[in-house]
Amino acid sequence: MGIKEKDLITMGQLSKEQIEEILSTAKEMKNIIKRDIKKIPTLRGKVVVNLFYEPSTRTRTSFELAGKYMSADVINISTSASSVVKGESLRDTGYTLQSMGADIVVIRHSMAGAPQLLGNYLNARVINAGDGFHEHPTQALLDMLTIKEQLGSFAGLKVAIIGDILHSRVARSNLSGLTKMGADVWLCGPPTLVPPGIETLGGKVTYNMDEALQDADVVMMLRIQLERQKAGLFPSLKEYSQLYGLTQEKIKLASKNSLILHPGPMNRGIEIAGNTADSSQSHIREQVTNGVAIRMALLYLMLGQQKGE
Repeated sequence: MGIKEKDLITMGQLSKEQIEEILSTAKEMKNIIKRDIKKIPTLRGKVVVNLFYEPSTRTRTSFELAGKYMSADVINISTSASSVVKGESLRDTGYTLQSMGADIVVIRHSMAGAPQLLGNYLNARVINAGDGFHEHPTQALLDMLTIKEQLGSFAGLKVAIIGDILHSRVARSNLSGLTKMGADVWLCGPPTLVPPGIETLGGKVTYNMDEALQDADVVMMLRIQLERQKAGLFPSLKEYSQLYGLTQEKIKLASKNSLILHPGPMNRGIEIAGNTADSSQSHIREQVTNGVAIRMALLYLMLGQQKGE
């Protein structure tokens, strides 16, 4: 099946069958990551460009490793050290990369819609690695892989996503993907950090953390973006932590074998206690490994399969 669309921009564009194929392909890719020699020739001769307009550790590094593990030529471009600082437009930057032979461009941008715009101009394929407050589809896919590995399926699961929903592209992508797969998604945060009307996208909204946690199978904590404190969207970090921080005591409200997830980077002691992040219920480190596997799967399905078609 593969990904027939040229670009991967949102979770909404993926069918249930496509999501299942990506997850099953990633499971196979994970076996490669566990080898002593992590190298296959699948993408030899292909060029992957990571174009990041925002800082990133996990996403950019995992895309880089994913490409290199499959023998692609991977180029990382930090816009602070590129012609962007001289005023070059996104469109012209994309044309330049395509003219140099890029087969796929992985882009992270602070503006929602930038990956879609770039994809409209280029023949090269485009993957959205996070755009503004819009979406982050590869993060949702790695979260879903982590859930599936531990719990087997999505149907009927209660997934609580807690924190800054308003500014979270991770929350939007997970809401789209998880509800499509049959999960029951609860969104929880302070009223000022939950966008009005988001329940129309399929989730349930509560401002009470205990209600969100009650019998949850998966608890996904979101990073509190410290710059929001300056905007006055909540009184203090201490109060936020008391009301919406995950602790060993609070996690007892969730189901006995619930999973704790976090897209990273974490603010320990604010949205999640240190001992909770390191507990046996936490699968945060596994998410990082799964991030490489998911991105390997996507590069294969978008580039490698073409050789056999």
